Amino acid sequence: MKTKKIKNISTLNELLDTKYGKKGKPARDSWEQEFETFRLGVLLEEARLKLGMTQQELADKCGTNKAYISRIENNASDIRLSTLMRIIQKGFGGQLKLSLHL
Repeated sequence: MKTKKIKNISTLNELLDTKYGKKGKPARDSWEQEFETFRLGVLLEEARLKLGMTQQELADKCGTNKAYISRIENNASDIRLSTLMRIIQKGFGGQLKLSLHL
C-alpha cells in the first residue's frame, strides 16, 4: 500500500520557527516560557478535577485563596516554586518531581 505525501503540512516547530524564530531567539524563548506556564496551569487544573476538588477546596487545603488558584489555572499569574510545592503536597497529597532537559 502506497502512502501519499500530504502537501502544505508543517510541524509545530516549523510554524514556531516561522512566527517566532528559531530556538534561542528572544521571541521564541518568550513563547516557550509562556507555553510552559500555560501547561503547568492545565496540569494543576486536571489534577484538581481528577481529585474532585473545587478551586475553593484546593485553596483551603494549601492556604491560599480561590482567586489565586484560578489565576494559576488560567495562566494569569506566575507561581513560586514554594507555592507550587504546597499545592501539590498539601492540596493534592502528592509529590513534585522536576527534571532538567538541556
